[in-house]
Amino acid sequence: MSTTRCLAALAALLGLLLAAWSHAQADAAVAVAPAQSPATSRALFWDDFRRGWHFYEEPEPEVLPPAPAKPAAPKPEARRRDTRAPELIEFEQLQKRLEEYRNIAIIRPSEDNVRRYMQLEAQVVRQASYFSDVAQRVAWATPDLDMTLQGRPVNSRAIEVFDREQATSRVQSLTDLARTHVLFFFFRSDCPYCHAFSPTLEAFSARFGIQIVPISVDGKGLPSFPTFRRDNGIARTLQVTQVPAIYLAEPYTGKIVPIGFGVLSESQLIERITTVTAPGADAYAPSITRRVNLQ
Repeated sequence: MSTTRCLAALAALLGLLLAAWSHAQADAAVAVAPAQSPATSRALFWDDFRRGWHFYEEPEPEVLPPAPAKPAAPKPEARRRDTRAPELIEFEQLQKRLEEYRNIAIIRPSEDNVRRYMQLEAQVVRQASYFSDVAQRVAWATPDLDMTLQGRPVNSRAIEVFDREQATSRVQSLTDLARTHVLFFFFRSDCPYCHAFSPTLEAFSARFGIQIVPISVDGKGLPSFPTFRRDNGIARTLQVTQVPAIYLAEPYTGKIVPIGFGVLSESQLIERITTVTAPGADAYAPSITRRVNLQ
């Protein structure tokens, strides 16, 4: 055999050995492929390009983590049962419907909208009228609920009786009051209103027997009260800022309550004195009652 043929046979033998070794390396790479990342698989392919391309050496597709499960929607709460009386529910619905019809009729005053509102309004008026009739009959049958029997009556004949009884009661009350109370009359000699009011006070004192204590803030008297007391500071204590002024005083206790300022009629004096001396009257305006040592 020639040298050339020997060299060719040797080269062929080396090629077969190299191919066998390459196949062994490829089998080893496939065996460890599942444990390698896609980037490593690509690197092995390019490093060993002599083996050619193999489909099973493609990088595995990236597996995304499963999406988190959406929280279950909360179940709608069961509607609470309305425990109110059905009449209250019906009344509320009627009010709401009436207001809605009215608003619609105002914004869209078509004939149908206005008629629908007026029909419902007429229904409400009829219901209210029926209620008024029932309430009136209940009041007639129940004296405690009849407001015409409370306070001043509305019938003309009853008014006459009421006024007569009131006058008798007040006269008796003022007569009893005169035993323990007096009226402080603050005046000024140059005050025309004081001059006009003093005769009324004089007649009032004569009728009910209550004593008038005239107090001059300027040191001079009036024709109706030539005898008087000079102001010794009590006007400032009682904060008398205007004359004529009338105060009801109880000398034994030092309690003084204002009755009024300016010219008052006899009926006004009676009504006001009766009001401020009624039981519990001090609770209505406790700050106006003063306590002064009159002894």
